[in-house]
Amino acid sequence: MDLGLWLAFTAASVFMLAIPGPTVMLVASYAMARGRESGWATVPGVALGDSVAMTVSLLGAGAVLAASADLFTVMKLAGAGYLLWLGVQLWRSKPELAPIEVGTGRRDKLRMFGNAFVVTTLNPKGIVFFVAFVPQFVNPGRPIVMQCVILVATFVVLGALNAAFWAVMAGAMRNRFSSPRALQLVNRLGGSAMIGAGLLTALTRRSAV
Repeated sequence: MDLGLWLAFTAASVFMLAIPGPTVMLVASYAMARGRESGWATVPGVALGDSVAMTVSLLGAGAVLAASADLFTVMKLAGAGYLLWLGVQLWRSKPELAPIEVGTGRRDKLRMFGNAFVVTTLNPKGIVFFVAFVPQFVNPGRPIVMQCVILVATFVVLGALNAAFWAVMAGAMRNRFSSPRALQLVNRLGGSAMIGAGLLTALTRRSAV
């Protein structure tokens, strides 16, 4: 793959990832509610979700979504509804500053991993963006498959690093709070962020991609 194209793709991806979206909201909300250790579960979920979304896009699903208003709407509303449900659950959660050992069991990690994966994967705007974005950095005169593998791997790594950054930052903010009232505020701010992300996802226009 051409080094110049790869560097351009990397720079464009970093710029795109710098804009917080539903995935970042989810990762940050979990980190503020449960501590930065939640990143060990959410970051892999984000990485797998990006891998699936980009692979599906390159296989043609992005083109289908871009062409089908009904399919785009169904997927968009599914992702938005899931975010809204997660936001309500966090809003209603009991304010509690637990030690590291609490809330990091296998079941909790699997739930956080699954939620991060689903939210990242069920982002139709991301899928359509990938199918329009990635081909611009592919040299048709060279093996296409290998170039796509490199681009997918690059974006997944950058996405995981971005999620980890937000998990660490949000987790550090959580450590500044200790009272139940402050923790309740943190939970409700995180829940509100996810609810807002869900509403924004539901209102996303196909033409905005």
